[in-house]
Amino acid sequence: MTLFPEMVKGVLDQSIIGRAQRSGCIEVHTHNIRDFSTDKHRKTDDTPYGGGVGMVMTCQPIYDCYRSVRDTIPEENRTLVIYMSPKGKIFDHGMARSLAEYDNLIFLCGHYEGVDQRILDEIVDTEISIGDYVVTGGEIPACIVIDAVSRLKDGVLASSECYEGETIASGILEYPQYTKPREFMGREVPDILLSGDHARIDRWRLEQAVEITRERRPDLLALHPEIEESLRPKKKKRRKGKDEKG
Repeated sequence: MTLFPEMVKGVLDQSIIGRAQRSGCIEVHTHNIRDFSTDKHRKTDDTPYGGGVGMVMTCQPIYDCYRSVRDTIPEENRTLVIYMSPKGKIFDHGMARSLAEYDNLIFLCGHYEGVDQRILDEIVDTEISIGDYVVTGGEIPACIVIDAVSRLKDGVLASSECYEGETIASGILEYPQYTKPREFMGREVPDILLSGDHARIDRWRLEQAVEITRERRPDLLALHPEIEESLRPKKKKRRKGKDEKG
């Protein structure tokens, strides 16, 4: 639900998410809030009570848009209504996994100085933020959430391996990636990746991922000590001699 549906279409009709829509793995529908305004000039905002700069989006067009959307969704479907807001909980991969469990997600994209609180109290289940900064509207943040959630749905990517080992999804940052040519501007692909020894390659990648995470996001590594622990040499058990008791 947005005042600028073309912003959403311009992002989500492209690349992997666009292909996922065309193949039927997911559906993304945009609903123009302005189409539901009963004002003769199709106004969707007004000045704030109490004074202040800017305009606030009004309740009626949003509510009627919402009711129109809800009428298309079966009652038994698990549905969540989300308002994109800097006051919301910070979005992360764990939240993306939780949202992927729903049948339907309805996004309300605010604009200008925001939305009348009464409509948020009436229809919104949760508020989500993509970070501690302010952007001009909720459309791009909503696209980010939709992209992240859609990639977790069956059929959108070739297999779960396409996302489980990626940065953040694995719990730590991703290892460096290389492709052809073998040498570029004097920089060569690490020999280990050309060795054909997949066990050594897997270990090297994990070592690189841990090192990068330790340098850039030690907070992530602290949450997953078992990953770093897996790289430590395992202690060999000492065999007991004939004269030793026990």
